[in-house]
Amino acid sequence: MFWTYILRCRDGSYYTGHTDNLENRIAQHQAGALSGHTRSRRPVTLVWSESFHTRIEALEAEARIKGWSRAKKEALLAGDWGRIQLLARNRQMSKRPSTSSGRTE
Repeated sequence: MFWTYILRCRDGSYYTGHTDNLENRIAQHQAGALSGHTRSRRPVTLVWSESFHTRIEALEAEARIKGWSRAKKEALLAGDWGRIQLLARNRQMSKRPSTSSGRTE
């Protein structure tokens, strides 16, 4: 079993990762044993996790979530799938070229 997880750090930021041993990985983050984002932002709190059958699935979920806005991550934490879909549509709309002036931005 593999896990994708989100931690809330002391400063309110989020960290997303994946692992094959969730309990151990959280303990490593709490102890400051891992370099990177969470080391100077402890304590951390596990706020979301999902299990996957393969490491590839967990890694793909991690990469997808890391690309999300803070608002979309918070919708995930709240289990608000409607808001996640709305935020995804809004992002897609903002990436489309403008047709009003004939230019793309």
